[in-house]
Amino acid sequence: MNNVVQITGVTKRYRSPEGEIQTVVDIPEFQLEERRQLALCGASGTGKTTFLNLIAGILKPDEGEVKVAGKTMSALDEAGRDRLRAASIGYIFQTFNLLQGFTCLENVLLGMAFSGKSDLAQARQMLERVGLSGRMNHSPSQLSTGQQQRVAVARALVNKPPLVLADEPTGNLDPENARQSLALIRETCEENGAALLLVSHDEKVLNQFEHRSDLAEINRAARGEVAL
Repeated sequence: MNNVVQITGVTKRYRSPEGEIQTVVDIPEFQLEERRQLALCGASGTGKTTFLNLIAGILKPDEGEVKVAGKTMSALDEAGRDRLRAASIGYIFQTFNLLQGFTCLENVLLGMAFSGKSDLAQARQMLERVGLSGRMNHSPSQLSTGQQQRVAVARALVNKPPLVLADEPTGNLDPENARQSLALIRETCEENGAALLLVSHDEKVLNQFEHRSDLAEINRAARGEVAL
């Protein structure tokens, strides 16, 4: 089986307010196979979001190579990374990142537009799949937190990307909504043939995955080791 994510020798550093250079990510090697669902655990400050943003091309590594769906994300300029992300990655954020001035349907269609697609029927079908057939013309402010999460899931999966990234996707939900949301994310990824990479510190979330790893096993910076 092919890898949808391939990382080799990737580092990312930031300058602290005191002027010190701090290495947040130092990953010698990481792979994620097509269709695999992997959960990564890690405490706050261990580089979870930075790691996902490097894969998504939101950030560019200081050194190393990030490949997504067979293409070298890290070698592209910002516009190229935007195009590859739109075509190949669905990103589910903890805060959902929905546009409040748009309806549910418009939020999903906007997500499609970034990849050059705009299929109204497909957007409607995806919202129906996540249980929002009666809420398509509602704004996010008219929805419960759990329903907003469902819009975010629909937006991430509507283009049927080969990779879905989820950053603490149940962190703002109550336990029952968290359980339902995680099941929805995993089911829709499986239906669409997408690999899922989820990061969380919640053991109840992590324990539902057959495949899970500690980020410190992958990221040397998270365990206090930095390559010279």
